[in-house]
Amino acid sequence: MARYTGPKARVSRRLGTNIWGTRGETIALEKRPYPPGEHGRGRRRGNPSEYLLQLQEKQKARFSYGLSERQFRNLYEEAQRRPGVTGENMLRFLELRLDNVVYRAGWAATRPQARQFVSHGHLSVNGKRVTIPSYRLRKGDVVTVGVKAREMIVFVQNRDVLDRRAPGWISLDAEGWTTTVDELPNRDQIDIPVREQLIVELYSK
Repeated sequence: MARYTGPKARVSRRLGTNIWGTRGETIALEKRPYPPGEHGRGRRRGNPSEYLLQLQEKQKARFSYGLSERQFRNLYEEAQRRPGVTGENMLRFLELRLDNVVYRAGWAATRPQARQFVSHGHLSVNGKRVTIPSYRLRKGDVVTVGVKAREMIVFVQNRDVLDRRAPGWISLDAEGWTTTVDELPNRDQIDIPVREQLIVELYSK
């Protein structure tokens, strides 16, 4: 199953960063800034191994975008086959997922919520309803929130309250219910705190 449904704060504490962007994770990281578990507080804090650093970066990216291990591995292999830098290709593919664009546009508070919106059929791409969160957008694609969904409190609140600026590679219309993929994102426009080169090194072994 692609979606992680376990304790979110536990994962964030283990990886040392707020993965899903929830308030609960922030509180947990502030109150207990050490790994979870019985021995988390006293765990040795020497220099971590190279493998551990690589694994942690992979887990950060995988959990952040909501992929299973198999999905993530397949994405890496596709990125490796494409021209260009493998790590940047991989992050670009992740950013172009429909659920991520819904999140980036400010229609969802978190990526899991964006995934749910897509699965429930509230979004359309180029006029056709799409219910696959992993659907990869292309340059010029237009994503629109459904007419009925625009009346839902959660959509209106997210659009009006969330203080999230859309990245430069997508643009919103004046009403805020339609976004267009103006260009493919480059590395400078992807703000997720992941060192993708470590992921490439992990899978290259």
